[in-house]
Amino acid sequence: MKKIRIHHITEYTFSTPVELTEHRLLLRPREGHDIRIQSSRLDVSPHAQTKWYRDIYGNSVGLLSLKERADTLRIESEVVIEHYAERPLDFVVDQRAVTFPFPFEPEDRLDLLPYCTHNWPNHTQQLKQWVARFWQPGQSIETFLLLDRMNKAIVSDFGYGMREEPGVQNPNDTLRLRTGSCRDFAAFFIEACRYLGLAARFVSGYLHNPGSNQHGSTHAWSEVYLPGAGWVGFDNTSGLVAGTEHIATAVHRHPEAVPPVAGSYLSQQPIDSSLRVTVDVSQI
Repeated sequence: MKKIRIHHITEYTFSTPVELTEHRLLLRPREGHDIRIQSSRLDVSPHAQTKWYRDIYGNSVGLLSLKERADTLRIESEVVIEHYAERPLDFVVDQRAVTFPFPFEPEDRLDLLPYCTHNWPNHTQQLKQWVARFWQPGQSIETFLLLDRMNKAIVSDFGYGMREEPGVQNPNDTLRLRTGSCRDFAAFFIEACRYLGLAARFVSGYLHNPGSNQHGSTHAWSEVYLPGAGWVGFDNTSGLVAGTEHIATAVHRHPEAVPPVAGSYLSQQPIDSSLRVTVDVSQI
């Protein structure tokens, strides 16, 4: 078991005071058999009323109601978790799903339909050519081997680059530019899996990266549903299976739906604004 501290500061600065609308937070790790929250703290300036609820995906969502005009919005979250999953490859796929292609059970198909539906349905032709390198109709291949090869190919085919722009690149842009961020690679992998008829979803969270100069960061990866094993995580930036260094805060069928902090402001005049984000993920 690892005990990990996540310290996340988001600070917006404006040239003149503005009216702040409701802000939505996805900063609290998803609890389960592998992760338990030991303590949590949320400080917001200016003062805000905070309401927590769980959405249809089981994500813990915080809504900030901000009443004061301000030239700065500072959101500081500190969470300490206990992480128990120490062997990411320690799962058993149901016998019927060991080899691809395989059918989902009838009772699972309806629930998995949103995770099998393309987010960019007009981009499947170019995606088809990329996927054809790993599987051809009529071919039989071990399911995990297929996913592992596709995951590693993203690392070798594309160059990583941080992007400050909001949103996610569509698969065609990733193929054309041959570069992307972690969220772009996760979105690409998800679309490739869905082209094959597999159920896949987007994961937003944190990366505990000991030995790195970054001391942790926000991160994005993907999960594929494998009968018998459940949702298995694939880090499409490193080419590895998600493990104890990956701490999920939110999952969704669409990559653009779960930013850590989302909101807006109102002003009657043009203003300048800036954003500073600091993340520290460290083992206690």
